[in-house]
Amino acid sequence: MNPMPQPRTGKWIWIGAAAGIAFAIVVIVLMASFWAGLGDAGMSAAGWVALVLGVVVTLALGIGLMALVFISNRRGFDEPGSGGKR
Repeated sequence: MNPMPQPRTGKWIWIGAAAGIAFAIVVIVLMASFWAGLGDAGMSAAGWVALVLGVVVTLALGIGLMALVFISNRRGFDEPGSGGKR
């Protein structure tokens, strides 16, 4: 019996990444058009700076915490221990 051929994972990763990027671009364009249609909902330069800083800090925190989770898992810190005794 011949095993089923495995899909090319590299190809599917690139397709998924391209689809994700395309989806993000569509969402950004739609949100920008909706924002522009709101009328008097302008933001000052300080508001834009605060928005950008908030997004950057939030992303940095999320990425940093996820990195700690992966590092902890790979080094074995998440394995059941001996109750804190060495």
